[in-house]
Amino acid sequence: MKIKVINPNTTLAMTRGIEHAAKSKARPDTEILAVSPKMGPISIESYYDEYLSIPGVLEEIKHDDGADAFVIACYGDPGLQAAREFTDKPVIGIAEASLYLASTLSARFSVVTVLPRIKTMIEELVDSYGMSKRVVNVRTTPMCVIDFERDPERGMELLRAEGKRAVEEDDAEAILLGCAGMAEFADSLEEELGVPVIDGVVAAVKLAESIVDMGKKTSKAKTYKYPEKKEYTGALKQFGSMAVTSD
Repeated sequence: MKIKVINPNTTLAMTRGIEHAAKSKARPDTEILAVSPKMGPISIESYYDEYLSIPGVLEEIKHDDGADAFVIACYGDPGLQAAREFTDKPVIGIAEASLYLASTLSARFSVVTVLPRIKTMIEELVDSYGMSKRVVNVRTTPMCVIDFERDPERGMELLRAEGKRAVEEDDAEAILLGCAGMAEFADSLEEELGVPVIDGVVAAVKLAESIVDMGKKTSKAKTYKYPEKKEYTGALKQFGSMAVTSD
């Protein structure tokens, strides 16, 4: 099978790191295609960044490159619901996948992520997935997304410290890494902290493999029906022609 992993930001070094994480746990017969959109922010750390990343994500979904499933590799799961309207193939967000996986391995867990300003964003996302009672805390670090690429040693130090506090102070029984750029730290942190540490990229890839194996597709019964054709203007003009009718 072929899984297209979309890094919604345009930082190619991060895309390569995401690709490495996906391939490290994917089955030998699974082809991983990791891409960044042609348009969008270099990192996603605000509502503004997130919303402006969505057109690029949708463009990559539409031009599917023969993929059997898609992974949106940003912890805000930007454009996930709209992407499911664009295709009947499975589309998995890394935050959603990590939350579902964590709930099978532990009763309560904390998220460790990047800058403090996205704490509310992740709390709202967690709530939208019905996981507010399971996520006991969203912990942040002073590093932005790109900082973890530039200074992984400092990144590991901060994740270790916040992960330790999550276990000791939050009574967290698992840790979720709240950024696709943190994938490389998961195994080492799990060994040090003594609890499951879940990277969303790997979780989403394994979930995608399972769904494809089962032959399941995105329901087109109502909510995720294909977008109706209509006119879009200005910079969004191309998205009118990208829409599909279900007739």
